[in-house]
Amino acid sequence: MMRPLTIAALALTTAALALAFPARVQAQDTAPVAAPAAAPAASSAVVGDVESGRMLTYTCQGCHGIVGYKNAYPNYHVPKIGGQSTQYLVNALTAYQQGTRQHPTMQAQAESFSEQDIADIAAFLSSLK
Repeated sequence: MMRPLTIAALALTTAALALAFPARVQAQDTAPVAAPAAAPAASSAVVGDVESGRMLTYTCQGCHGIVGYKNAYPNYHVPKIGGQSTQYLVNALTAYQQGTRQHPTMQAQAESFSEQDIADIAAFLSSLK
């Protein structure tokens, strides 16, 4: 059962993303569903762009940018993400996206990210000291 605060947090997160990236959200909502393309034989690593990552992490500051911030539910300190390794950040965001790492707000955020978005976010956050 979801608690009202969790539902409100998810609603606010979704609304914030829609306001921050209206064209992107609208394009995703109206895009026709296509058959998945065949995977390439050798997958090349996606290279992150720091400037794109800076723009994508705007909403991250709402929780991760507040020193000593503690979530109301679940009750724990929000981890420091600035300066983390690129691989750690890619792994964490991918796990949230796939549902193998549990946190309702982070899962809601990560579900909207492409592989390039995750690489860009990781590139920017890992560049912070």
